[in-house]
Amino acid sequence: MQRDIEQDLLRWKQQAHRLPLLLRGARQVGKSYVVEKFGQQHFSNVVTVNFELQPELIPCFDDLNPQHILSQLKLLLREKIDTDNTLLFLDEIQECPNAIRALRYFKEKLPALPVIGAGSLLEFTVNDANFRMPVGRVQSLYLKPLSFKEYLSALGYHELRQFLETVTITAMIANPIHQQLIRLLHEYTILGGMPAVLDNYLKSRDLSLCQDIQTTLLNTYRNDFGKYAKTTDHKYLQRLFEKAPGLVAEHFKYVKVDPDMRARDIKSALEMLQNAGLTYSVYSTAASGIPLISVINEKKFKLLFLDIGLVTRASKLATALLFKEDILLLNRGMLAEQFVGQELLAYSTRFEEAKLYFWCREKHSSMAEVDYVTNIDSDIIPLEVKAGTVTRLKSLKIFMEEKNSRLGVRISQLPLNLEDNILSLPLYMIGELERLVRDFCRQPQ
Repeated sequence: MQRDIEQDLLRWKQQAHRLPLLLRGARQVGKSYVVEKFGQQHFSNVVTVNFELQPELIPCFDDLNPQHILSQLKLLLREKIDTDNTLLFLDEIQECPNAIRALRYFKEKLPALPVIGAGSLLEFTVNDANFRMPVGRVQSLYLKPLSFKEYLSALGYHELRQFLETVTITAMIANPIHQQLIRLLHEYTILGGMPAVLDNYLKSRDLSLCQDIQTTLLNTYRNDFGKYAKTTDHKYLQRLFEKAPGLVAEHFKYVKVDPDMRARDIKSALEMLQNAGLTYSVYSTAASGIPLISVINEKKFKLLFLDIGLVTRASKLATALLFKEDILLLNRGMLAEQFVGQELLAYSTRFEEAKLYFWCREKHSSMAEVDYVTNIDSDIIPLEVKAGTVTRLKSLKIFMEEKNSRLGVRISQLPLNLEDNILSLPLYMIGELERLVRDFCRQPQ
C-alpha cells in the first residue's frame, strides 16, 4: 500500500544535515508499516527495536551515549549496524523516554546514522511537564489515515488520481467521471482510511468483514485507556469516546457528553483523546489576520474524529443506509464536514501538527458561520461545506464581504465550477484546493 508520506521520508533521507525523525500519529494509522517498508526499499539493513515487545532492551538507553547504546544493541540483537547503510528504527518509543532523549546525542555524536522513532501514544510522553524534549535536535513527521487520493491509488485508480491532479480551475469534468468519483467518495465514507480496513477490502471486497475490523479498532482504542489514564478517569473517557462520533462538526458543549458529569472531568478526557490522536478540535477564529491561530477563541470549538469510516461504524448506521446516495446528508451533513476536515488535515504539511479553524458571527440579526477557514500563502480562504447539491451561500458571502476576500470556496457534490469569485469544488477534490487557489490568485484580477 503506497503512502504519500514515503516521499517525505525519502527527502528526509537525502538531507545533508538531517535530524533524527519522530513519526507521530494515532495507533493503527500505519506508522510501523511505512517505516519498515521505507527501510527495506532504501537501506541495506533495518534494525528495529520495539520497546513494547522487547522491554528488555530499555536499559540499553540508560546511558545516552550513542556508541554505548549501539554496542549493546549489536550484541543483544546480533545485528550489524553500519552508519552508512543501516536504518535504526525505535518503535513504540514512548515506552522508553530515554530513547527520545538519546535522539539529541545521535544527532550530535553520530549524525551519519539514520534514526527514526515512532509511537502511538508518544504525545503523552512529550507533553508531560516533567519531560524535556530535545528541541532543535529532532524533526517530527505526522501520519494520518489514508486520504481520498491515497484511497484511489490503493484501489488502482492511478489514472483517475493523475487526472484530478492536473485538472485546471476552469475545466469541465465530464459527468461520467464526476459520477464515478462521487461513487468512490461514498464508498470511502463507509470504509474510511484506516490501513487495516482497506487492506482487508482490497483482499476480500467484503463490507461485513471491514466493519468487523472497524469494530475491533474502536475496541482497541478503548482498551488503550488503561495505558494513559487512571482507573478513575476511565468512565469519562468511555463516555466521551462513545459520544464523540455523534458530536462531530457540532459546537462542542460539555453538557452534551453527559449532563451529570463535571465539565472539567470531560475536558481532561478530551485532552487525553486529543493526545491519543483520536479526536481533533477545530477552533473558532476571527480570521482577521494570519496566522489564524493568533485570533482564536479556545472556548469555542468543534470536534472531528480520527477517521470517517470509524465515525460511520460508531454511529451504527443500518447497512441499508450506507448505500443510499445521500449518505453524506445524514445527521445534518456531519459526515461531509468530517470528510473535509479529515482531508484538510491529510494534505497539510506533514512536518508539523496541522491546525483547523472555522469562523462564526453571532449577531442576533445576522448569524453566520463558515465551516472552515484556511490560509493559502497570504490569502485567507473561507470554505463552506454543503453535503448535497442544493447549496445556499449566505454565510460565505457575508464572510467574503466582511473580510474583503477575493475568493470563497463551496465544497459539495456539485461539479467543479468558478463563478463570481466563488470556486465550487467537488468533495473529491480537496486534495487540489491549494493548487487551484494559487492558480486563481495568479490570474489578473
